[in-house]
Amino acid sequence: MRIDSHVNLHHAAFDADREAVIARARAEGVGLMITICDKLENFPAVAAIAAAHDDIYCTIGVHPHHAKDYPSLTADTLIAAAQSAKVIAVGETGLDLHYGYSPLEDQLRSLREHIEAARALDLPLVIHTREADAQMGDVLEEAMTQRPFRLLMHCYTSGAELARRALKLGAYFSFSGILTFKTAHEVRAIAEEIPLDRVILETDCPYLTPVPFRGQRCEPKHVADVYKYFLALRNLEEGEGTALLAENVHALFHTLPRRKAAA
Repeated sequence: MRIDSHVNLHHAAFDADREAVIARARAEGVGLMITICDKLENFPAVAAIAAAHDDIYCTIGVHPHHAKDYPSLTADTLIAAAQSAKVIAVGETGLDLHYGYSPLEDQLRSLREHIEAARALDLPLVIHTREADAQMGDVLEEAMTQRPFRLLMHCYTSGAELARRALKLGAYFSFSGILTFKTAHEVRAIAEEIPLDRVILETDCPYLTPVPFRGQRCEPKHVADVYKYFLALRNLEEGEGTALLAENVHALFHTLPRRKAAA
C-alpha cells in the first residue's frame, strides 16, 4: 500500500473534482493520505476533508509564508485545534527565505510555537525549509537539546550539511516528484544517502508534478510515480520497498492507524 504523506486537498485547484481526485488516488493503490494545514482559517476545510474519509488524516499548522499574519499564534492555539484523532501532526511550519513573504523573526517565532505544540502533543513536526539551512539547523539543534520531539524534513531540497545535522537529531525525510526533475542532482544524491529507515514519500500536490507529467496538475495518484522512481534509485523491489516506506510512515506518524491494502 502506498502512502502520500503530504497532500493539499483543500487547495482551490481541487475544488471542481476533489472526490474524483481522491478516487483516482485509491485506484492507483494509495491507501492513506495526509492532508496539510497551511493557515488557521483553512483548518476547518482541511479537517472536514479528513473527517469525511477513512483513509485521509490531517495536520494543524501555519506555513512560514503566512507567519506574519499570525502575530499572536501560540502553542496553546495549535494544541486546542489538534484534539481530533484525525490530526496526526503539527505543521507545516519552518523557515523559507526564498520568497521573503514573512520576515525571518516572524517565521522563527511561529516555528518555536509549533515546536512547543508538537512536544506537548507528542506528534511529529512537519518542517518546510528553503534557503535557510544554517538557521534551521541551529533552531532544531537548540530545541531538540531542550526537549526532544518527532521531526520530519518535508519535501527535502536543502543541502547535505542540514541533512547531516537533522539526521543526528533523529529526523525523517520525505521526497517528492522533484526527485524526477532533470536538474535535481543534489536532491537525488541526498535521497540516495539517507538511511532507508528514515525515508517517506509525498506529492505535495497540486505542486511538483513528477516527470513525465510535468505541466499537468499534480494529484495524490502521482505518488505512485514518486515511489517507482525512488525504488529504482535505491535498487529496491516494489513489494519490499513499499512495505518499508509504509513502516517508516507509521513509525513517524505513530497515531496513524494501519489500514490493509485493497484486494
